[in-house]
Amino acid sequence: MRGLEGRVALVTGASSGIGAALARELSARGASVVLLARRAERIAALAEALGAAQGRAMAIPTDVTRDGELERAVAAALERFGRLDLVVANAGFGVAGPFARLTLDDYRRQLETNVFGVLRTAWATLPALRASRGTLVLMGSVAGHVSAPFASAYSMSKYAVRALAEALRGELWTEGVATVLVSPGFVESDIRRVDNQGRLREGAKDAIPSFLRLPAEAAARRIVEAAIRRKREVVITVHGKLLVLLSRLAPGLLALVGLRMARQPPRHRERPPP
Repeated sequence: MRGLEGRVALVTGASSGIGAALARELSARGASVVLLARRAERIAALAEALGAAQGRAMAIPTDVTRDGELERAVAAALERFGRLDLVVANAGFGVAGPFARLTLDDYRRQLETNVFGVLRTAWATLPALRASRGTLVLMGSVAGHVSAPFASAYSMSKYAVRALAEALRGELWTEGVATVLVSPGFVESDIRRVDNQGRLREGAKDAIPSFLRLPAEAAARRIVEAAIRRKREVVITVHGKLLVLLSRLAPGLLALVGLRMARQPPRHRERPPP
């Protein structure tokens, strides 16, 4: 996939944050975009802004945790555009908190969205990507390289996504489909305003200082460039790259940091790490 003119991109979790920014960036580069998310009104408004009336965007309300919804959405996208060249499995959220206070339902809820939602997206879009020899982008996280106290569920889900990306990279390459893993650090998004039930708290403040948060638009530009170049992995943010490097070169140092964090349990619900 050398360029985006005449190409069709599908993005899950497109109602806010990185997903919405990706939709805008892809559209600005000439792609037609298919927006998937649960919040129908948000993706409808975004699709309208990106040229739905001119046939350059469409919104399909979709829940990645429900069997059959991705297949329905892909069928509708193919009926409208005839092809898919780029798929971004971006939908996800973060469950956080001390292990002893979490339940099996918390872990199931986390994995259902962040892992099985990715699997549903990949399976539903694979035939179209094979036909176009396109690109599958999986949204991982720095937390898929570095697991921290109070983020076991979220990190488990992102380690699983990284493992899937590494396995699919070889499998799908023989069929002409590239697999790109995206590992963001702290990016402007709603993820830290979403509770363990997956509900957005509109008035909640982001616990991460603004100087550490990369604007979603900047992250989207880097992700799209990585997709066009069919890169193996792109780690977003300087601190994210540093943490990934330390996980490889100085795991003992990160373990000590984790012990220090564990001695200071949160007074309130912890937010997931990058």
